[in-house]
Amino acid sequence: MILASSLLFNDDPAPVVPSPPSGQLGRPLPDSPAPTLPDSPAPPLPEIPGTGVLRQGDSGHGVYELQVRLLQVPNIYEGGAISGRYDTEVRAAVTRFQKRYGILGDETGVYGDHTRHALMLRTK
Repeated sequence: MILASSLLFNDDPAPVVPSPPSGQLGRPLPDSPAPTLPDSPAPPLPEIPGTGVLRQGDSGHGVYELQVRLLQVPNIYEGGAISGRYDTEVRAAVTRFQKRYGILGDETGVYGDHTRHALMLRTK
């Protein structure tokens, strides 16, 4: 009862502030934002399969992706193999695609940036 009576008869005008529950910090939030780390170079972007120029004689995942996309366009590479090899059939299909859609800027039968962009717009 002594504690209660001392609280009732306290002459100190300062308000009593309860202490925070255990496990919580009793510090106020800072007025300014946290400091930022110095600029660091961005990590390199992952290589996208099928980027770069592809032409007859090339092979690999990029050619595989090209073949899959060519099969999605009617009458361009129907029945063509998905082998990952840029052979005469793939070259002929790329040439047909370029002619049908009026693609300029890449060598005929070569899968360059302009042809890639046009094919990606028309396929999944």
